[in-house]
Amino acid sequence: GRNTDGEESSGINAEYGRQATAEKTLGAGTHVDIYLSDVPLSIKSSSSSCLTLYALLPHEQRLSVQHLAQSRHPLSDQVVKGKEQLLAQVGFRRYVIRPVFSQHTKSNKHKMERFMPAAGGNFVASYYAPISLSDSPGLLFKLEQDGSVTLLSTGSLLSCDPDRVVCKRVMLSGHPYKIHKRSAVVRYLFHNREDIAYFRPVQVRTKHGRRGHIKEALGTHGHCKVTFDKPIQQSDTVMLPLYKRIFPKWHFQYF
Repeated sequence: GRNTDGEESSGINAEYGRQATAEKTLGAGTHVDIYLSDVPLSIKSSSSSCLTLYALLPHEQRLSVQHLAQSRHPLSDQVVKGKEQLLAQVGFRRYVIRPVFSQHTKSNKHKMERFMPAAGGNFVASYYAPISLSDSPGLLFKLEQDGSVTLLSTGSLLSCDPDRVVCKRVMLSGHPYKIHKRSAVVRYLFHNREDIAYFRPVQVRTKHGRRGHIKEALGTHGHCKVTFDKPIQQSDTVMLPLYKRIFPKWHFQYF
């Protein structure tokens, strides 16, 4: 009898072999003619007569967090807030994004910038976009209401890394109410006992460089007892720095 499975397997292997042979024969610089079917009439009737065709490397069609190392253009003086809608040109791709800005440092945690730095400043713009495995030039533009675009910054692709940590810094401040040697009762730093219990392990510091730890809550209005390494002054300010990880706003659209 005839082995149907074997014939089917042989046909599949032969097809793969023909594809592999075809791929091997097409080297760099080879002239080829490509015919496209089912092309919309809108593309044919468009004013642009140039159609760009490009190939993707494996996984470049997947979305990830992309980081652009940028330098503000010297002629750009517009105020750009974080997560504002911008136009990005990265390599051959162009899309509309809402990036968050952060400092360009060598540490593993990067402080978020609320606004794009002024002219000449360096920063990193993070947003969701398709993966790019090669180093590509990157530009950021501002979309004007009349449909035009304005160049904001120039740079290149830094990485596609969802593990890059961007932190937002928030500073809580309070004032000493009563002082006894190295201990002090601090008010206006918190407003309820639950917050004091939650942030108790966090170290506090003062404007003049003293450091201390929260010991206990006093009353129900947010007063707390703090012990410092040295006596503090009545005019000093007690501060509690807090950090929260920030993610880009989910927005991606080809332009």
